[in-house]
Amino acid sequence: MTERQLIVKHALTILVGQLAVVSFGVADTVIAGRYDPSALAVLSVSAAIYITVYVALLGVLQALLPVFSELHGAQKHLEIGQTFRQAMYVWAGLSVVGGLLLLSPEPLLVWTGVPDQLQSQAVQYLSVLAIALPPALFFRLFSSLSQSLGKPRWVTWIQIAALSIKIPLSVLLTFGFDVVPPMGLTGCAVATVIVNYSMVLVALGLLKRQAVYERCRIWAPLEAPDWPQIKHLCRLGIPNGLSVTVEVTSFTLMALFIARLGTTAAASHQIASNMAALLYMIPLSFSIAVSARISYWRGAEQWVQMRSALTIGFQLILGLACGMGLTLWLLNQVIADLYAKDAGVAVMAADLLILIGLYHLFDALQTYCFFVLRSFKVTIAPALVYSLVLWGVGLMGGFQLAFNGLGPFEAQQSAQAFWVMSIAGLSLVSLALLGLLRFHLKRLAGSAASA
Repeated sequence: MTERQLIVKHALTILVGQLAVVSFGVADTVIAGRYDPSALAVLSVSAAIYITVYVALLGVLQALLPVFSELHGAQKHLEIGQTFRQAMYVWAGLSVVGGLLLLSPEPLLVWTGVPDQLQSQAVQYLSVLAIALPPALFFRLFSSLSQSLGKPRWVTWIQIAALSIKIPLSVLLTFGFDVVPPMGLTGCAVATVIVNYSMVLVALGLLKRQAVYERCRIWAPLEAPDWPQIKHLCRLGIPNGLSVTVEVTSFTLMALFIARLGTTAAASHQIASNMAALLYMIPLSFSIAVSARISYWRGAEQWVQMRSALTIGFQLILGLACGMGLTLWLLNQVIADLYAKDAGVAVMAADLLILIGLYHLFDALQTYCFFVLRSFKVTIAPALVYSLVLWGVGLMGGFQLAFNGLGPFEAQQSAQAFWVMSIAGLSLVSLALLGLLRFHLKRLAGSAASA
């Protein structure tokens, strides 16, 4: 199997699983939209906060993938198991921090001016999701390990099975259908709790029984915390988590600010952001697959193969991003109608979806650069770029354009203003990360030549 075929195979396997996970949110969005338009607005606010907390903590654990991959390339299997066990301490700490944040969202809701009628429902929804966070983070740790070992299919099968349970369970708990008391939007959150813990139980079974994990001795006795190693993992993971946090908080605060514009604007933005997240799974999956291969070849000290994997990744991701953007531009109204039964929400969402097509192109490019840089252990500089540009240009620029006016442009009072400035911010991020990547590739080539 060629390098390209291997990358495509692994990426498509990861993509199927990622789409299944994102479909959790898609399903909840559709269910909420059919249940009550106001529930969709609550979901927009609540999901934005949950995703911010989850993805920020997930970013810390994601930094372990290149660590596992390099050890795999160097055939240091026992060190993989030892690193995984030390990462369990990191997982436990992140779970506590995330749970506390989800249980106390009131200051953020008040600061961003979310209407009072949405706040109480959002707090209730997030309190349930706080229970779902620890298993979600553990499963991500399991996913990073499996993907680094070239075994993404087990992760994907678990995610597909989880989706098949999640959808009917969410529908049942939301509407009741005279079988159980209807729980409304909270029913979607309860379904997520049940499904997440089920996924972890299956993952633990695989870690116990599959040979690929046995050679890593995952189930060896848990050592005492190795603080230097934990510090090293955090040094890689925290800047990575910060980068992801900045990107996601741009989405979060955007949703909270747009909530000021009314229920229709918040609901249409939820549809647009949901589609952006769905499309994001494509470059994310290919970036995971390529970064695993790059780290594997780095561990094996095979620089030509590493460069080949990097080039193949660029070709695949840019081609797919252009295709997805064109598809979204052509089918924007059809997609919006599938999401919402309210005509006003559907029309506004269709306009936003046109912008999402362009947004996705730059999102794909910066995602790939970010993952490749992480494989080279470059995490601090991208975090600075994200902080300055996504917050400064994207979020604050969008706020100014929407509510106060920006330069020659008057206040737009629309969700489109936020998306336009987000596109501008992502384009600048892409250029900056491309420059960083080129710089570090030249340094690596020089080091390889002198070795």
